[in-house]
Amino acid sequence: MARIVVKVGTSTLTHANGRLNFLQMERLVRQVSDLSNMEHEVVLVSSGAVGAGVSKLGLKKRPDSVSEKQAVAAVGQGLLMQVYEKLFSEYGQTTAQVLLTRADLMQRERYLNARHALQKLLDFRVIPVINENDTVAVDELCFGDNDRLSALVAALVDADMLIILSDVDGLYSKDPNKYADARIVPEVTCIDERLLQAAGDSISGVGTGGMITKLQAAQTAMACGITTYLTNGKIEDVIRRIVAGEEIGTRFVPQKQKIMGKKRWLAFYQKPQGRIKIDPGAQQALVVHGKSLLPSGVIGVEGEFSQGDLVLVVDETGNEVGRGLVNYHGEEVAKIMGLRTDQLSKVLEHAYYDEVIHRDNLVIVPGVNANKPS
Repeated sequence: MARIVVKVGTSTLTHANGRLNFLQMERLVRQVSDLSNMEHEVVLVSSGAVGAGVSKLGLKKRPDSVSEKQAVAAVGQGLLMQVYEKLFSEYGQTTAQVLLTRADLMQRERYLNARHALQKLLDFRVIPVINENDTVAVDELCFGDNDRLSALVAALVDADMLIILSDVDGLYSKDPNKYADARIVPEVTCIDERLLQAAGDSISGVGTGGMITKLQAAQTAMACGITTYLTNGKIEDVIRRIVAGEEIGTRFVPQKQKIMGKKRWLAFYQKPQGRIKIDPGAQQALVVHGKSLLPSGVIGVEGEFSQGDLVLVVDETGNEVGRGLVNYHGEEVAKIMGLRTDQLSKVLEHAYYDEVIHRDNLVIVPGVNANKPS
């Protein structure tokens, strides 16, 4: 038995005119239901609320303003879930609607509550249908986060596999719209900055994500030890064939040393409030030896942050080394940077900690680019 998260995009669920594609939705539901009947646990992360709302209201295109998108999503979400519930019930499956925002996963208590709720739904053999709460989630509406949301959900429920269904056949070696010799990359073992910069935007006109969000989602899942697939959602029986081991689209190979527990939450669910720049010696201590960050290794402070906030730890050139919960306010870190621990009490009235960031609250995540502070 495997725990599988399936993400389906708006372009897969709708016709070119934005109206719901009921035939495509029925095929999706049939495949997911079949997996459930095979004792797999399945979570469905579904876009389409705004698209469904556009169809219901008779609009000619997706609205541009945030308030219009929120209103259209409020209308469309009910319609979308109504269709899912009807289709799944025909295959004897019970569904549950779960609407999430980034704030639901940023706070540790709410994160754990969401995790426990989803676990119980899976224990009850229920198929959760998850979407962003587009009616209130302003930030998500601006840059279309359901790709990243699917990876966060996969990490949240400790999934074995994440399948991202889109309107593309996979990751191409180059832009297929410009180069006739572009080929699908069958397997990716590392997502670096070069690959992220080469990714293009959405061209379907109905979705809000693009290849960049799909790569960032795969990057998150890979770091959490989750095998990820990216392929075209309109391929016949694509989900069943992937689970059966058929090579379709692009497979992203998970890292062997996966991030677990609290450090997973620190790495992907919190929003950094600032940056702390460190010297090469400190970088060696953190990355190679798993040490805490001491004031002596700090060479710069950026942004305004308070004690307990999440901050990025970057090297001399600004590349991220890791991220963690800081023990001091930004102004205090600026005062003690470069000092030995026995010198802290001479500078700060209350020097309660020897470490700027304790190793238990620090996670090393090379290449993470999501949620960097502006």
